[in-house]
Amino acid sequence: MSNSGDLSTAGVFGEPWPDYNDGLTYRDLISSADAGLSVIEYYSKKHKNSAPFQGWLQRIQQKQIRVGGVIVTDPNTILRNGSELVYHRLPWKEPDAPYLLEILYEDDDLIALNKPSGLQVLPGGLFQQRTVLTQLQWHASKQISSCKKPNPVPVHRLGRGTSGILLCAKTKYAKSSLAAYFADGTSVVDKRYKNTEPNRMRKISKIYRALASGIIRDNEVVIDQPIGMVKYPGVAKGLYVASPSGKPALSKVTILERNVQSNTTLVQVEIQSGRPHQIRIHLSFIQHPLLGDPLYVAGGQPNCLDPESIDESFAQDGGYNKPENPVPGDCGYHLHAHQLVLVHPITNELINIVAPLPSSVLQTQEEQSAKETV
Repeated sequence: MSNSGDLSTAGVFGEPWPDYNDGLTYRDLISSADAGLSVIEYYSKKHKNSAPFQGWLQRIQQKQIRVGGVIVTDPNTILRNGSELVYHRLPWKEPDAPYLLEILYEDDDLIALNKPSGLQVLPGGLFQQRTVLTQLQWHASKQISSCKKPNPVPVHRLGRGTSGILLCAKTKYAKSSLAAYFADGTSVVDKRYKNTEPNRMRKISKIYRALASGIIRDNEVVIDQPIGMVKYPGVAKGLYVASPSGKPALSKVTILERNVQSNTTLVQVEIQSGRPHQIRIHLSFIQHPLLGDPLYVAGGQPNCLDPESIDESFAQDGGYNKPENPVPGDCGYHLHAHQLVLVHPITNELINIVAPLPSSVLQTQEEQSAKETV
C-alpha cells in the first residue's frame, strides 16, 4: 500500500488571483422554434436564471449583446433562424478565495490535492475564475514536458466550505475509470435498497471528519435517508435536501469524541454514495447539523425555505443580487475530506491518501496532545 500522508514529497502551488476576471462570453444559435422572438423575449425566456427582465434590458442597453456579429441596443430586435446571439458578461471582482493548493499524491495519471475551505472546485455563480480548476490549468501550463501536456480535471466535487482531499485525473482514461468508481459506489447503494449485492467490494472509499452540534448518543449511526431536490431562491437548479422521494444515499457515522461542555460531537463519516452536500444533509437529518452550518438545520432541510420568494432586483452587471437567504456555498461549518483509499485505475495498486486535519477543532484531545509533544 502506498501512503502519501508523508508530506516530505508533496508540494504546494497556486498563483494569486487577479483583481478582476476576464468576463465571460455566452453564445446561442437561434433555432426555428425561437425565430421571431425579440432579443429581450429570448433572453428573459431562455436565460431567466441569469438575470431578471430588467437586468437583461440593462445588458442590451450597455451594448453587451451581438446578433450576427453586430451590437444591438434595441431590445425589440427580431431574431432570425440560424442567427448567432452573443452575450458578453463584463469582467467583475470575484469574492475573496484562497489560492494555494497542496499536492498530497501525484503520478502520471492522478493528482490528489488538499483543498482549503473557501475555494470552489468548478466555475459557477460569482466564482468563474477563482476555482481549483483554474489553478490546475495554470499549474499544468507551466509544466515543461516533451510529451503532450496533461489536462488535470477534478473527478468529484467538494463543497466550497469543505476542505480536504480532491481527486483529479490527468488522462481521459483515468478520468473515465475514476468516474466509474464513484458511479459504482452509488449503484451499490441503489442495490442495497433492493437487497442485492450488499457486500460488494468498492474500488474507492472516502472518509470525512466533521464537527456536529449536540451530543450523538450512539457510537455508530448508519443513515440511509434519500436526498432529493426542491426549488430554492438563489439556487437556479434547486437545492438538495432530505426527501423520501429522493435518490438513495448512505453515510456511516462513527463517534470519535463527545464534548459535553461545548455540546458538540466529533465524528468520522464514511460515505459510499456521493450525493451533493450528503454529510451536511444526513447529520442535520438526525438532528445534529454541522456546527456553524448556515444552511441546513435539523431534519435535513434548509434554514429558510420559501420557494415562491424570488428577488427581481438586479445587481450592477444586470444579474441577480446575492440572495439574502443562505446558499450551499456559504462557509462556516467544519467538514474535512480526511482520507481516501482507492485502487489505482492503471496499476491496480491500493493507494491511501491522507489530508492533514486543518485545525484543532477537528482533532480529538489525544491527537492534539500527540501534536503538542512532537
